[in-house]
Amino acid sequence: MPQEPGAEPPEPQHAPPTALSPTSSGPAELGDLAALKALAQPRRQRILEHLTLHGPATSATLARALGLNTGSTSYHLRELARYGFVEETDGEEGPARSSPSQHRERWWRAVPGDRRFPPRSRQNPEMRHVMDELNHHAYAADLDLFERLQRESAEGDPWADAFPYSRGTIPLTLPELREFFEEYIALLNRYKRPESETPTDARTLLTRFLAFPVPPSLPAAAAAAAPTVDGDPECRDPAAHRPAHNRREADPS
Repeated sequence: MPQEPGAEPPEPQHAPPTALSPTSSGPAELGDLAALKALAQPRRQRILEHLTLHGPATSATLARALGLNTGSTSYHLRELARYGFVEETDGEEGPARSSPSQHRERWWRAVPGDRRFPPRSRQNPEMRHVMDELNHHAYAADLDLFERLQRESAEGDPWADAFPYSRGTIPLTLPELREFFEEYIALLNRYKRPESETPTDARTLLTRFLAFPVPPSLPAAAAAAAPTVDGDPECRDPAAHRPAHNRREADPS
């Protein structure tokens, strides 16, 4: 998730997965502890992930997909809506939507936005604890989803090669790290476009960015060991041409 440039380096922490649509407003910092606690709840993260991947849904749809009861999903949706992470929408058109009913179905969608967490240096102990829980669940869910979707890729599906991944190292100063991260977010935003302009053969891609400084006690050679690039066979490892490289997917939300 993008982080605010400033005196501290950007904290590449995962945001709610709602950054796949263009946004009309600037970045907003999530500094409210109650909002972070609402977001850190594992089931709410799963709900946001499902809405991002599959689009608008009802509480009943989410309950079936996630193995929960409708009362539970309804409660979590209301809590997410309270802090602006989801909102009601018209949902999908179709026979199920057009048939008359005394009980109106409530459809929900993830709200896109450039949401940023406060740098860790400005987080108090309670907020750090919440952020650690949020990140723990988010990182585990991201890795599990990446591995599962890769394993389940259908034989002969051209999108089976759409799992680029790289590891490496790059020496940067703190100002350079901030610039590097903002340029990455700008690159993601450059490829965004309205739904009306999106080709029919395009698919939603989840992106993640993760970077962290090597402890001073760790030898540089050990930190730079075994950089790899997987996915596109034409993709070459920049480490073969220069001693520094670090690139991975990111999720501005």
